[in-house]
Amino acid sequence: MADTDLAAQIKAGLAAVEIPGGGDLATYGGLSEIIVTSGAVAFAIAVVPGMEAAFGPAREQAQQVTQAIAGTRKIMVSLTSGKPPASAAPKFSHGAPVPPGKTAVPGIRHILAVGSGKGGVGKSTTAVNLALALQAEGLRIGILDADLYGPSIPRLLGLEGQPAVREDGIFTPHTAFGIKAMSIGAMLNPNQAVVWRGPMATSALRQLLRETDWGELDILVVDLPPGTGDIHISLFQQTEVAGVVIVSTPQDLALIDARKAIDMLRRMQVPLLGLIENMSYFIAPDTGRRYDIFGTGGAQKAATDVQIPFIGGVPLVMSIREGSDLGRPPVAADPTGPEAEAFRTIATNILANTPSLRP
Repeated sequence: MADTDLAAQIKAGLAAVEIPGGGDLATYGGLSEIIVTSGAVAFAIAVVPGMEAAFGPAREQAQQVTQAIAGTRKIMVSLTSGKPPASAAPKFSHGAPVPPGKTAVPGIRHILAVGSGKGGVGKSTTAVNLALALQAEGLRIGILDADLYGPSIPRLLGLEGQPAVREDGIFTPHTAFGIKAMSIGAMLNPNQAVVWRGPMATSALRQLLRETDWGELDILVVDLPPGTGDIHISLFQQTEVAGVVIVSTPQDLALIDARKAIDMLRRMQVPLLGLIENMSYFIAPDTGRRYDIFGTGGAQKAATDVQIPFIGGVPLVMSIREGSDLGRPPVAADPTGPEAEAFRTIATNILANTPSLRP
């Protein structure tokens, strides 16, 4: 059955789901687009603040109806609070708005996010190798791919196949090189785009984070999307985050955007653990000569200017690119090599600056 046909069948089935105030979910103005992939079905139900509890039964019934139609696919039905379309407003009010509070994720001691002001600076590669370097320090590590529109973790870790789903609907994450990993990219076809509006993306992130059996982790590394947006705001407002590291390249253009990301984090009162300079320099393999292709010292100066630690630089070398494309991160493939050493230095600097991250 084509994805569009299945989506239409699911929406028709949602006509049997009653919503508070009368009416059905299929015609409810707060129902998002129904997204169907080869392994999952996802949609969101937008409600006005304070109506989350009242819509709880409708969400559960929608989950059951969708599961009966979609078979073995993972079903992701989320409630989002905000200002839905006028037609989505209930016919009665239900108390004053209640802002969501920050809550910890069961089993996870700390969340460490990796962000960047713009794309193309090697953020995901850094996140994966940082996770492996932290594991080499004796910590129990997981990684969550929160870059929903451009998920790279499956390729970087060589993940194959979709994550298993337990009978209660909870994901069982992949395991690669000893770390647990979860990414929506593992549920998509390689060339399939994620075309979701902000509420849909933040709902998916919440389920990937909170409906995954992470076990017991010392640190969950979260690979954020580049820039500043809904996913960042949702994560930082609703989840306890120990801190964020920012990845940039040395040139001024990248550092301008990195400063914007840093400004957002400060406005949201999220701890800044440091700045990483990726593609810091290039060593010619034939001559051994160093070339500062993107300039030199830019990230160090920027870190000083914005008063956060500079926690290390990573060279621009072919082995990192080749290993990343093959799903063999340098920290795992060659733990004693110079490329791995760069990431291990960053990990030890983070732990030295933030000793609370250790058990």
